[in-house]
Amino acid sequence: MSTVPSTTDATRPFRDPSRPVPERVEDLLGALTLEEKVAQLGSAWEDVEPAGPEVAPGTSLLGVVGPLEQTAAHGLGQLTRPYGTVPRTALEHAQVYADRQRRVVALSRLGIPAMAHDECLTGFTAFGATMYPTPLGLAATFDPALVRRVGEAIGQDLAAAGVHLGLAPVLDVVRDHRWGRCEETFGEDPFLVGEMAEAYVTGLQSHGVGATLKHFAGYSASAAGRNHAPVHVGHRELLDVFLPPFERCVRAGVESVMNSYADLDGVAPAASEWLLTTMLRERWDFEGTVVSDYWSIPFLVSSHRVALDDADAGVLALTAGMDVELPDQRGFGPALVESVRTGAVAEDLVDRAVRRVLAQKAAHGLLDPDWDPRPPGLRDGTLDLDRPASRALAREVAEASAVLLRDGAALPLPSTGRLAVLGPCADDPHTHLGCYSFPNHVLSDRPELGLGVDVPTHRAALASALPDVEVTSAAGCPVREPDTSGIAAAVEAARAADTVVLVVGDRPGMFGLGTSGEGCDVEDLRLPGSQQELVEAVLAVGRPTVVVVSSGRPYALGFVDERAALVQLFLPGEEGGPALAGLLTGAVPFTGRLPVQVPRTPNGQPHTYLHAPLGGRQTALSNLDPTPLFPFGHGLSGTSFEVGGLRASREVVRTDGSFELAVDVRNTGDRAGSEVVQVYATDPVAQVTRPVRSLLAFAKVSLEPGEAATVTFEVHTDRFAFAGLAEELVVEPGRIDLAAGSSSEDLPCTVSVTLTGPVRTLRRREVVDVPWTLRPAASRSPDAAPALDVTGARRSAGDDPVGDGQRPVDGDGEADTDRPRPAAQRGDGGVHPDDPTGHVDQRSAGVAGVDRGVGLDDLLGRAAAEPCLALDGADQPAGDGPGEAEG
Repeated sequence: MSTVPSTTDATRPFRDPSRPVPERVEDLLGALTLEEKVAQLGSAWEDVEPAGPEVAPGTSLLGVVGPLEQTAAHGLGQLTRPYGTVPRTALEHAQVYADRQRRVVALSRLGIPAMAHDECLTGFTAFGATMYPTPLGLAATFDPALVRRVGEAIGQDLAAAGVHLGLAPVLDVVRDHRWGRCEETFGEDPFLVGEMAEAYVTGLQSHGVGATLKHFAGYSASAAGRNHAPVHVGHRELLDVFLPPFERCVRAGVESVMNSYADLDGVAPAASEWLLTTMLRERWDFEGTVVSDYWSIPFLVSSHRVALDDADAGVLALTAGMDVELPDQRGFGPALVESVRTGAVAEDLVDRAVRRVLAQKAAHGLLDPDWDPRPPGLRDGTLDLDRPASRALAREVAEASAVLLRDGAALPLPSTGRLAVLGPCADDPHTHLGCYSFPNHVLSDRPELGLGVDVPTHRAALASALPDVEVTSAAGCPVREPDTSGIAAAVEAARAADTVVLVVGDRPGMFGLGTSGEGCDVEDLRLPGSQQELVEAVLAVGRPTVVVVSSGRPYALGFVDERAALVQLFLPGEEGGPALAGLLTGAVPFTGRLPVQVPRTPNGQPHTYLHAPLGGRQTALSNLDPTPLFPFGHGLSGTSFEVGGLRASREVVRTDGSFELAVDVRNTGDRAGSEVVQVYATDPVAQVTRPVRSLLAFAKVSLEPGEAATVTFEVHTDRFAFAGLAEELVVEPGRIDLAAGSSSEDLPCTVSVTLTGPVRTLRRREVVDVPWTLRPAASRSPDAAPALDVTGARRSAGDDPVGDGQRPVDGDGEADTDRPRPAAQRGDGGVHPDDPTGHVDQRSAGVAGVDRGVGLDDLLGRAAAEPCLALDGADQPAGDGPGEAEG
């Protein structure tokens, strides 16, 4: 046990910011008693209201551990949600928070402050703070740079409020759209989730606020889409679908990771040493803190039944690798002290967690001698959490996240005449906001307090945008309740109008209080309540109609008349009304794409686009057709685009190599617009079942009418790694089929590359991203030398697809005067001529130094017209098209 100096001398080494953090941590750790060490692993939720709205699973049942004088008697690890629990003005919150920090420091013998964490999923969850679109909406932008700006804006607000740790982003990959928390995710593809999550993390942490990845791991695969239900996935699905986004953000330097509530194949993640230590620490080298999702440790007793009591649960979690208990201290409190003293757990494990906590506090300046308990906003006397710049950003993101599923005669809306704005989501601001927005999260039982910020409804925004239009409105039915009594009034309003905008969807809430959100799961994907009956009745009138779905999950829309235009919003935030008005009037172009597919029927499709061959339509084996109405990646623009000419810089690539993919895109319409160029990969023969296709890369490209450009992607073979038969990550030799286009089903051009060499085993994925550049489309000449066609086949015998000065070789090492074999069977995909054994060294880090051979710039000048697309306008001189950009 520690010997305790009776000094709080500010000159102690741990108070010296010039010393290395590990030295400061060891000095402080050596000065702490066992009680003081354990206190650093707990937290206190001062504002929790057991009789108030259920803002976390268990607030009404578990209540409060005790007053701060009890919970911080020996110090404290974290203060829980100082802004996100009850409604106060921002400066009032800041003053209360500063007072609590003073009390924590006064109670701590060595004067150690607490970290503070708060929610920030759709913006800072505080009264009066900016509310952005949900993460599903952010993902629909397919624009990581824009998502990073959102992270930066939220980080700026949290930092001004003195919050050190934000409980976002959610990295769960959607597997069943019935799950209520779909709205909190970045969609159903792990690469898209990783791209958006890393952008958010980087943005948030740029202001010194740590991000927290959640929920680690597998949470979104809960049985039947039910919150907290068991998860029945194997290690391969876990390694290939659920873990890659977490791995990527760990590599990006995220500060904290939060466990999942799930029962993962019988093991609670809060007590999983394989997840919290083997994967996170030993495989990925994570150095931050692991924090428990709220009450995960006592849930080991009550929900999972793997622990006898809170003391036993604390031992299990600490041993597995948990560092901090949120939101209070039931397992990591006095019970843990007693467990150490009785020998139930070693004090070394306490020290391990305390070191991580103290290192995080040191990094945030909490151990510095000049630390101030007052947040920066309180010191400045102003704390505006809904700044004009933030509202402008919220509008920009809302516009970029809207997806035009189907065009129609009603678009753009006319500037004169009569417009009926109908539906239960047309004039209700709560339907714009996610379940973790402050109004839907905390104020569900306090309507008299309003929303805290201005949230113009769709009706109000359209009336403002169309001053010469007579606008009428009728809800038609409630969002949730099966009540058809108002449909007749909506039908009459439609008959009296020239054009109709019908807004249906969700009103999010928590734990059954909404139609979307945490604990708001559904039995099928039918629109809630009587909304389908409303849509059918209004469309039967026959007026030009835009059906707008504002929801936290995709709903089955196969019943919607094909003559109606269809728009999908994913809960667009406080500026969603003006954003939609700009889009429907044509002032702003649609650029969003679907991060989740939209089903045709409500019952036949609980899965996602990322499925194995047996997951698709099997007409001879099943009568159910899971084909979606609109596929993943789909979205129309106010203009038209053509994507084609996909080509690879190599036909043959080593299993530890890289290559470039180029694809042309042209705006063939008469308006400026943006296209999301998407590339998908298929592994046609592998040692285990692989997805039919998966997103390899994407690039959002803005072009003027008639303008053409070439997108070049830099692809490393780590992107083709998967969990093999031995449940280890491998890159196999053999053919990889690549396709490019505008969605997962609209893929007009293809090319193949062949991976050669031995099966390569990876400890972890070293290359997780696919950088891209944008250049004006290259000049094409009819006399140019032959290039790759869409199958990657048109090369002469003297070509050098590997980029090493040699011709292609057969599996026996002899030069092949024909095209390279596609090597569908594994292990015979050819060898590198410099290494007849077929052995290549495993790649250890990054793409730097990897020989890429022939570059795309060499190929671009030689490219002939491909069968899938010849860009007639591609001979524009450099400078007339888009400048070079990066992704």
